[in-house]
Amino acid sequence: MIAKFFRHRAIMTALFIVNALGTVYGYYWYRFQLEDTPAHFYIFVPDSPTASLFFTIVLGLWLIGKHNRWIEALALVTMFKYGIWAVVMNVLTWAETGSLSLTALMLVFSHGAMAIEAILYSPFYRFTVGPLLFAAVWTLHNDVIDYVFGQLPRYPALDLYVPEIGYFTFWLSMLSILVAYAFGVKNDRLRRSLPL
Repeated sequence: MIAKFFRHRAIMTALFIVNALGTVYGYYWYRFQLEDTPAHFYIFVPDSPTASLFFTIVLGLWLIGKHNRWIEALALVTMFKYGIWAVVMNVLTWAETGSLSLTALMLVFSHGAMAIEAILYSPFYRFTVGPLLFAAVWTLHNDVIDYVFGQLPRYPALDLYVPEIGYFTFWLSMLSILVAYAFGVKNDRLRRSLPL
């Protein structure tokens, strides 16, 4: 019953629109950081919008009856990871400053929804170990760009904790890859028995 609800065309269309709008807003939110980012790092700076872009593409493909296992693996890993990451960073900012703006509150709910979407739609993904390894390399490489080359999303209140955040982020990446394996690859036969 639940699977049928989330596979309903109207639900997927609504989520496609919401995620597309969120992706556009996310890239807009990064506009100031991108202004002083070297061009060769552009693709790795707006982490959450790129994750939601992957998921928006996945939904769009599903709506026309198609799959792309590479994008699906990227979507599951990055939506789960950056959804949780942004929630944690905003909660830590709240703990550090004692306040949480309306924008930060919106980010907590929207990014929490990203992680939930990643898991809710995991039965419908069609990827195997190869695409997951690609998504793992992409995700860990992004961590290197963020924490070795200093391109991480800006949370000024947390500047003193960047090494600790980098350590947390690495292990969150590993968790996200394991989640994608458990919900994506391990249950491949079950997923294939659930046509979209």
